[in-house]
Amino acid sequence: MRQTGIRCMLMRGGTSKGAYFLADDLPREPDARDRVLLAAMGSPDPRQVDGVGGAHPLTSKVAVVSRSQQPDADIDFLFAQVSIDQPVVDTTPNCGNLLAGIGPFAIERGLIAARHPETRVRVRTVNTGTLAELVVRTPDGDIAYDGDAHIDGVPGTSAPISINFLDAAGSVCGSLLPTGRIVDIVDGVALTCIDNGMPVVVLQAQAVGISGYEDRAALDKDTALKARIETLRLAAGRLMGLGDVSRKVVPKMALLAPPRAGGHVCTRSFIPHECHAAIGVFAAVSVATACVLPGAPAHAVARMPEGRVKHLSVEHPTGEFTVSLEVGGSEDAPIVERAGLLRTARALFDGTVYVRPGLIQAARDAA
Repeated sequence: MRQTGIRCMLMRGGTSKGAYFLADDLPREPDARDRVLLAAMGSPDPRQVDGVGGAHPLTSKVAVVSRSQQPDADIDFLFAQVSIDQPVVDTTPNCGNLLAGIGPFAIERGLIAARHPETRVRVRTVNTGTLAELVVRTPDGDIAYDGDAHIDGVPGTSAPISINFLDAAGSVCGSLLPTGRIVDIVDGVALTCIDNGMPVVVLQAQAVGISGYEDRAALDKDTALKARIETLRLAAGRLMGLGDVSRKVVPKMALLAPPRAGGHVCTRSFIPHECHAAIGVFAAVSVATACVLPGAPAHAVARMPEGRVKHLSVEHPTGEFTVSLEVGGSEDAPIVERAGLLRTARALFDGTVYVRPGLIQAARDAA
């Protein structure tokens, strides 16, 4: 019996890489769809040797894309984080990196007509309802992948893709501060539970006994530290209304220190059990937002820029990530009115991914 082929495009979005599918090419039932995605990516297996996954959380991601039926959006994007060593597909969070590739993918697949010199695509993230506008360079109606924009964590340069988040606050938890407080004390540690596009727990690195400047490899080898962080994460997840997060990738954990490379704050983030080589898009937005809040642990270590529009350079292990925040309200009670950033994306290959014969029907029968 021949294998079942499913059309798929592999794309780099920001500092991540994932498999992009049209929703119509996958089973509609969530359980059946997830079984197919696990098979396509090669999970569960630490090497993902029998699939197209990259054996790392940043390269074991999936985008499921369709035209939106909502009047305020052009495209719907379902993000799936495919676990590597467990048969788990998590559609709880957003992914701002794979989001960067949604505009180009939608144009490549004919879901959106390209315009000269740029094409604006409104994307609704199905997971959370978050709405973002992507600005893709399309000179003469063709997608431009080449350009002079550089983002740390990606070699070379590419065409810039501007992302403006229109309603990211409370994306998963329902409010910017899910506990209703700027500061919570969990197991003796002061932290901020925040959701501005991604549920993140933000704390000072020194609160868990590190400087915040350690390299990624050293942090990944520190099993005692990772156990301590996981204890905080599980407790914070319950406080944020996320329940038992032991099998979820949110909340992410962000450990902060004063900047030391010309930026505004230094970060070491966990996704959630490995130290991120950089920092995720929505995690960076949530961290930057926490830095704005007076009294927050992040505010105490950040070097805040002046002005209503603040360009915060978030330092991470492989460079920096600049987040633009438009801040209103008062000095004592600031309100983040808009968040934006710059990413890049590139199509890597377009073709067919194969899964074992009969898997789709078996998945549907099981669902």
